Amino acid sequence: MSFGERSPLSLTDKAIEQIRELVRSGALPPGAKLPPEPDLAAQLGLSRNLAREAVKALAVARVLEVRRGDGTYVTSLQPSLLLEGLGGAVDLLQSDAGALLDLMEVRRLLEPVATALAATRISDEDLAEAKRHLDAMREARDDVEQLNAHDAAFHRAVVAATGNESLVTLLEGVSGRTLRARIWRGLVDGQAAGRTLAEHEAIFSALSRRDAALSQAAALLHVSNTEQWLRDHLDATPVASGTPTTTDGDRSGQM
Repeated sequence: MSFGERSPLSLTDKAIEQIRELVRSGALPPGAKLPPEPDLAAQLGLSRNLAREAVKALAVARVLEVRRGDGTYVTSLQPSLLLEGLGGAVDLLQSDAGALLDLMEVRRLLEPVATALAATRISDEDLAEAKRHLDAMREARDDVEQLNAHDAAFHRAVVAATGNESLVTLLEGVSGRTLRARIWRGLVDGQAAGRTLAEHEAIFSALSRRDAALSQAAALLHVSNTEQWLRDHLDATPVASGTPTTTDGDRSGQM
């Protein structure tokens, strides 16, 4: 096969595409119940086995939901549901240094702008939620599990204030739980967690003022420092070697 030439679709892929087209066209809207398997297979001109495999694949992709004893339904098709697999995909890229840096670049491009938008829309309740997780991060000290959990929740609360569900899901997926945990472990080992918390506090302070420009600048500094820490660390330590550590206690870093 020549470069750029796509391999032919398998029969299962074609079956998946046929059902996806029914969803895409509105013939099967969100919440609709699919015909029983024999009827679906006959309608699409498929064997029952192919129809079954296609349904299984689309269930994994969160396009369909199989309810035991009740049948198969089209899901809500909400962005948060359809994109939730992104984080799992990111976690599978932990041994690919280039891919990790690409993902950090995507985060650097998106998160500061999202934070600026949040500053113009954030409510007192949103600020209280972000502050709750910021306080929990301070109390966690060197507990990497707690730092990781509340760091992710802090950023989710900030981006959720934009009201853009797709943006929330994309940024949450790009960050990746495993990558966050690895960076926090390195920051704690390198005694840089205090500076990381200070930069979270700077983001919160800017948001509290509803200052979009300052919020964007604080978030850009935060993500850029994370990216630089990761770049330095990947240069110094092979990714596949396991939990990262850093020997430079003066190296700054972010999550």
